[in-house]
Amino acid sequence: MTVLATSRNRLASLQERFRPHFENIAAGAAERDRTGKLAYDEIAELAAAGFGAVRVPVARGGDGATLPELFELFVELAAADSNIAQALRAHFAFVEDRLIAAPGEGRDTWLARFAAGELVGNSWTEIGAVKVGEVITKVSPDGHGGFKINGTKYYSTGSIFADWLDTYAERTDTGKRVIAAVNRHQSGVALADDWDGFGQRTTGTGTSTFTDAVVAEEDLIDFDTRFKYQTAFYQQVLLVVLAGSAKAAERDFARELKNRKRTFSHAAANVAAEDPQLLQVIGEVSAAAFASAATVERVSNTLQAAYEAALAVQAGELENAEEERINDQAELASAQAQVVLTPLVLNAITHAFDALAASATSIPKNLDRHWRNARTAGNHNPWVFKARLIGDLAVNGTELPRVWAIGASK
Repeated sequence: MTVLATSRNRLASLQERFRPHFENIAAGAAERDRTGKLAYDEIAELAAAGFGAVRVPVARGGDGATLPELFELFVELAAADSNIAQALRAHFAFVEDRLIAAPGEGRDTWLARFAAGELVGNSWTEIGAVKVGEVITKVSPDGHGGFKINGTKYYSTGSIFADWLDTYAERTDTGKRVIAAVNRHQSGVALADDWDGFGQRTTGTGTSTFTDAVVAEEDLIDFDTRFKYQTAFYQQVLLVVLAGSAKAAERDFARELKNRKRTFSHAAANVAAEDPQLLQVIGEVSAAAFASAATVERVSNTLQAAYEAALAVQAGELENAEEERINDQAELASAQAQVVLTPLVLNAITHAFDALAASATSIPKNLDRHWRNARTAGNHNPWVFKARLIGDLAVNGTELPRVWAIGASK
């Protein structure tokens, strides 16, 4: 059996396994968004079914899925509820980092945790008037062979659903930047669902506060060893949210048009579902959803190449310079996709409302959540900066930055 056939069979098996979960998630998505109810049960069921371990090797209790397979599943999940897809962003990034970590007991411990259904949340962004690049969350020796972490983070997406928090911090004893994997099930960790954005309301985003929280030395990971394609990977999940939002808009607006009983005296047909102008609108939204999914697939292939390059370097089969080139390609692809998909999806969802009338804006229907979620995802990493950087690369050969920070300008 060819590699392609094996991949297709594995993806089909995964889709068959997870689609009932996705359908259940989709059934309650609009109501959760409208009321602000967090998807604790839905995410727990996904984790129990093994969704968080689809990238983990079969020998370690996972499914051994490739990145293209993972992100095709992810688009389906985002179409069911883009908030849940966004909430799992940090988990899959941490899984990716552990997959290419040096083989050994530490790596095996994490793979076993993922296979057991444990999830990882995000805790990176400093809160307040922190300077760009400054890290005020600190990890300090506790004097007894262990470590304590103190600090406050915002945009802690998915952390409220997680077992571990992927926390960007600085050691006070060495000055090194680290990822502290903090067990959230302890009194020193407080999580607040205080995100107030008009979109992505149920991603579990908000403030994480660490007050002398315990972190084991083996769970302090040197940030310089972090997987090189991390920024492209994080951006890819946002692309998935955009693609899933477009697909969800196609589904929901098509259903509304099919069931619409009223029309206008000057319409092009007596039945709304047969009106050629309105059908054209849905067709255009469908085409945008198709293009979005295809773009996600293209980026997935560059990320898979970066993953394979990392393993090849470990095995002594690839030079570092070639790995850097492959990682640059992944970063460029994710940036180009962001510049294209952000306006494409937002315009498509806005256009979807043209297939219906004023009733489409009904709050109980909550159709606007697709636009709000896509608009919010599109604001995370401003695409206008990426467009400028892509232009600088095209004109002057200046490589895109793979790691960057946010903070106060003064």
